[in-house]
Amino acid sequence: MKQTVDIGGLELISHVPATPTKTAQLLFVHGAFVAAWCWDEHFLPYFASQGYAAHAVSLRGHGGSAGRDMLVATSIDDYENDVQRVARHIGAPLVVVGHSMGGMVVQRCLHKLNAAAAVLMASVPPEGLLGSSMLLAARDPALFSEINLIQHAHPGLTALRAVRRAIFSDHIPDEEIGKHLARMQPESERAVFDLSWPQQFFIGHARGVPVLVLGGGEDAFFPPAMIESTARVYGVKAEIFPDMAHAMMLEPEWQRVADRIIGWLDGIQV
Repeated sequence: MKQTVDIGGLELISHVPATPTKTAQLLFVHGAFVAAWCWDEHFLPYFASQGYAAHAVSLRGHGGSAGRDMLVATSIDDYENDVQRVARHIGAPLVVVGHSMGGMVVQRCLHKLNAAAAVLMASVPPEGLLGSSMLLAARDPALFSEINLIQHAHPGLTALRAVRRAIFSDHIPDEEIGKHLARMQPESERAVFDLSWPQQFFIGHARGVPVLVLGGGEDAFFPPAMIESTARVYGVKAEIFPDMAHAMMLEPEWQRVADRIIGWLDGIQV
């Protein structure tokens, strides 16, 4: 059963099976430019079909959440507070799944969530966004310029080519990318600034919680070396899906990622 509720101004989309067979509940945290809808496309209904109560929050200023008029000044601390608030609403035991910017938000507040486990998908690496941006600018300056269109142009006018190269792989049809593009939005410039700098100080307390680190082999933002950098923080091995780009939950092979998460959770008995 799908339901959308308002948690103090935050949109929470949930898919809950009639009779959950899994003890842990899942909370999915989206990345920049999107909202809870990115999880609702495939992941939420699929995890519910596997017995999990699955929830996705739209951080403030995103999707159906309040705060769009204050988005430009919204900080990463604000996003952390959003995740903590929703986590308290859901209750324990809780598994938190963060993608891209959401992956770093999860890491920064993980010690406050009393989470049973965490999954990081194509997460902002410990060195922050600055290194990734510089690497991309040097490796592919044309793509670096095109990515700025997502932030500074109206999403509906953003070149399809730019979005495809920045976020999606060539395996996704143009029609599907157009559907996602229509729902995309600018991101908080303050939050992007907050994440530009090294994050090691903020994520140090996250150690001690079981963590699964996943990435895409065709990710233009965070290539495998950066995903491996995240994995080293937690003393685990990064798992790379070779043919996937940044938006792993929207790729045609999204179920491979979902099944790996389920297998991992079964393995650690969460």
